[in-house]
Amino acid sequence: MLVLEGPSGPACGLGAEAGSHWLGLRVRVEPPAVEVRPGGSCLTAAASPSRFLYSDEVQIGPETVMTTLYTAKKYAVPALEAHCVEFLKKNLRADNAFMLLTQARLFDEPQLASLCLENIDKNTADAITAEGFTDIDLDTLVAVLERDTLGIREVRLFNAVVRWSEAECQRQQLQVTPENKRKVLGKALALIRFPLMTIEEFAAGPAQSGILVDREVVSLFLHFTVNPKPRVDFIDRPRCCLRGKECSINRFQQVESRWGYSGTSDRIRFSVNKRIFVVGFGLYGSIHGPTDYQVNIQIIHTDSNTVLGQNDTGFSCDGSASTFRVMFKEPVEVLPNVNYTACATLKGPDSHYGTKGLRKVTHESPTTGAKTCFTFCYAAGNNNGTSVEDGQIPEVIFYT
Repeated sequence: MLVLEGPSGPACGLGAEAGSHWLGLRVRVEPPAVEVRPGGSCLTAAASPSRFLYSDEVQIGPETVMTTLYTAKKYAVPALEAHCVEFLKKNLRADNAFMLLTQARLFDEPQLASLCLENIDKNTADAITAEGFTDIDLDTLVAVLERDTLGIREVRLFNAVVRWSEAECQRQQLQVTPENKRKVLGKALALIRFPLMTIEEFAAGPAQSGILVDREVVSLFLHFTVNPKPRVDFIDRPRCCLRGKECSINRFQQVESRWGYSGTSDRIRFSVNKRIFVVGFGLYGSIHGPTDYQVNIQIIHTDSNTVLGQNDTGFSCDGSASTFRVMFKEPVEVLPNVNYTACATLKGPDSHYGTKGLRKVTHESPTTGAKTCFTFCYAAGNNNGTSVEDGQIPEVIFYT
């Protein structure tokens, strides 16, 4: 049978007594399956398929939709099933997205599941604080953590996953200890992208949680503090809460040799004609063959001198005149017609540099024809010689 649990326990019939705010209820499906009863003595929604077949009319409400969907699946009434799914889509919100995702996976409704995941991407912070988040199963948790499109800082995602592990320990009647939290998380733990955190976030939370073993803590601290960075067992690919195709522009028309570094930042001002999200820069590498660089990259709001995004990291180059990607830990929003300063502080040997720079660079989408226009200006002050005409920071990598 299909049982709805609310604050007062199981609700028979999913009628008025079950309460009208169905989004706050937890749903589970148990055998035996719902039986269609002409009188509908307890499961009143179970009469919907037969009523729908004879009259082509259906009344679906918050109290009956899950029972009706389950019954429509069991008795193969695809038109009624479609009505139920459409009702759920219209009522999809951040605070019920995880509950509906679990049901969509249970009922094999890939389109509804996809919409739930998109909602979670766009409203990650609200979705993971909703009551239903800690009720999901491990496979659903893994499906979400695998996504590159979650819009939240990794440390907040880690804290939510810890809450889920505590609830799962209780479901499995295990003592809530760091060891048991790690045990119930299983493969989900490896999907937390600890390298995307700042060293301060990692030190204050995950490093002291007891969930990570000593070897993992040490390797992650080394990852944060040394170059070249040692291999870690966790994904370091940024989660990019953006849709569409990655774009890039290069402001130089020619590459030359020997640009030196003495601790001063290369800086260039820019503005854009439309809202974009900058995810990284392309930088020039060594003229002396394969080399590792340490680098800090920043985007600064020029008028207020506020740092909007930054990353202390490193990159390896192969000695060619190509650009090498250095990415922010999360996308940086850039608003139209506002002045920003791109900043890169490199530590390493002399590199290639760009010349014959362009003051205006336009990127045109190959699919839509939409144009994104960059305007570059000289950044006064300490800039290591970088200007519109010559220098570093040749490439901006972004999404529109």
